[in-house]
Amino acid sequence: MDKVLIAMSGGVDSSVAAFLMKEQGCECIGATMKLFHNEDIGVSRTKTCCSLEDVEDARLVALRLGIPYYVFNFSDDFKGQVIDRFISSYERGATPNPCIDCNRCLKFGALLERALVLGYDYLATGHYARVGYDPETGLYRLLRGRDRRKDQSYVLATLTQEQLSHSLFPLGGLSK
Repeated sequence: MDKVLIAMSGGVDSSVAAFLMKEQGCECIGATMKLFHNEDIGVSRTKTCCSLEDVEDARLVALRLGIPYYVFNFSDDFKGQVIDRFISSYERGATPNPCIDCNRCLKFGALLERALVLGYDYLATGHYARVGYDPETGLYRLLRGRDRRKDQSYVLATLTQEQLSHSLFPLGGLSK
C-alpha cells in the first residue's frame, strides 16, 4: 500500500485530492504548510489564503476522511526562498512568479523531504498536472493537466526527476 502525504490548503482541489487518494486505498496523512503570518506581509487576517480558517477547513476535511492531519511551519524558509527572492528579482526589473519558487523549494522541496523522512512514498497535491514515466529512458515527464483551462503544469516546470518520482497529481486527469 502506498503511503501518501497530501498537501492540503483547505480548498476544494486539495480536499478532492485527499479524498481520491483515500479512495484508492492509500495510507494517507494531510498536511498544511504555514508559510507566513498575514500581519508580517501587511495583509489583514481575513483577506488571504493560508488563513486560520483555511487550516481549520483542511483539518475538518482530514477528520471527515479519517486521516491524521498536521501543520508544518515553513515560514522562515518561505521568507528566504520565496519572498526575498521575489523582491530581489522584482528590483532587478524581472517579472517573478513566486508560485514557481514556492513549489520548487517548499512544497516539493521541504514538504516532500518531510514526507520522505516520515516514511511516506509520495506527496499528492491538488494541482491540475500529470506525471508520466518513460520506461525506455527511465525518465519522468511533467505533463499538462487534461483540463487545459485549469492546467497548472507551468508552476511545476522546475521540478526535478527526484521530485517528480515522488509526486502524485490525482486531479490531473480530471476536468473541474
